[in-house]
Amino acid sequence: MDLRGHLDLLLLGTLRHTGPVHGYALIVALRERSDGAFALPEGTVYPALHRLERDGLVVSRWDTSAPRRRRVYALTASGNAALVTKQGEWWSFARGVRAVLGPEIAEGMV
Repeated sequence: MDLRGHLDLLLLGTLRHTGPVHGYALIVALRERSDGAFALPEGTVYPALHRLERDGLVVSRWDTSAPRRRRVYALTASGNAALVTKQGEWWSFARGVRAVLGPEIAEGMV
């Protein structure tokens, strides 16, 4: 599935749900919350997390409480605001698609 334009929304939304979490746990949570629809490789998620961090939407810190240190990511206030904006954009897009394709498409009846 092509996630261009939607990956940030999915990652930010998952982080809001999980709270601070290391990258692999974020990947697992996204896969589980989507019933397997978004089984993303690490090579997709980590660069996106680094970009989101660079943009100030997430922060990270090293967690050394486990035997192997891991980077833990958390949503920032700016990230939460961006998530709200992206959610609104997505819902607007989804309403437009439904208007074009018809409600039976959106409800999976075709």
